Amino acid sequence: MRHRARTACAALLTCTFAVPAAAQAERPLWELGIGVAGLRLPHYRGADQSHNWLLPLPYVVYRGEIFKADREGARAVLFESDRLDFDLSAAASAPTRSDDNDARRGMSDLAPTLELGPNLNWTAARGPGWKLQLRTPVRAALTLESHPTSIGWTATPNISVDFANLRGSGWNLGLMSGPVFGSRRFNGYFYDVPLANATAGRPAYRAGGGYAGAQFTTALSRRFDTTWVGLFARYDTLQGARFAASPLVRQRDNLSFGVAFSWVFATSSQNVTTPDR
Repeated sequence: MRHRARTACAALLTCTFAVPAAAQAERPLWELGIGVAGLRLPHYRGADQSHNWLLPLPYVVYRGEIFKADREGARAVLFESDRLDFDLSAAASAPTRSDDNDARRGMSDLAPTLELGPNLNWTAARGPGWKLQLRTPVRAALTLESHPTSIGWTATPNISVDFANLRGSGWNLGLMSGPVFGSRRFNGYFYDVPLANATAGRPAYRAGGGYAGAQFTTALSRRFDTTWVGLFARYDTLQGARFAASPLVRQRDNLSFGVAFSWVFATSSQNVTTPDR
């Protein structure tokens, strides 16, 4: 159970509350905090059952030249210019016990997963306090268990628009939408039904690779002196997905959401200048 909670927390940290940093200013090189997050997430995209999570949430900000962990996520920046930047990014997913899911009952559990890969970002337009980007993350995926297994790759190109200090309110807003693509192995990990697990109500199925639906995400955050608060909502659709006919897809639309609070208890005495977002 602790491992499942840690993995869900990792998924939260790497992608859930990824919203923009505020405008250019002198800020501490690093900040540390601790808090709590409440999440409601589907067992997997296309599931008709959800997890409710209440998790401890570490708050970590690092504003180095190469390694960064901030409201745009954790990444290693390899190249950065006025319009283009290239980094290495990560994402994760929470586990699901098949005994807890009616569609998967009797099948193998879904282990937590980790995704790592390159991400090229092109800034199409920007202005005071806002930025419009095309992001193209492509990640290799593997399971997190005693014997990790490669499960192919996934790509989530998206258009994002970020607003810092929205209308002078101190709130930062991020909006993101785009398609999802997965390799045959990646889609199959979640949606294959092996012949050995087939039943009268769950026929054998082999998922194809390619288009895997689309995602629409909005995130909101604000720093109040030594307190940070973040909220997010994500809508997933599997309309037109290559595996939409899988008997494990019980519904083609999912909504995920969550809220988090952190208390920032330590900051670096060294300041750095962050770029205007």
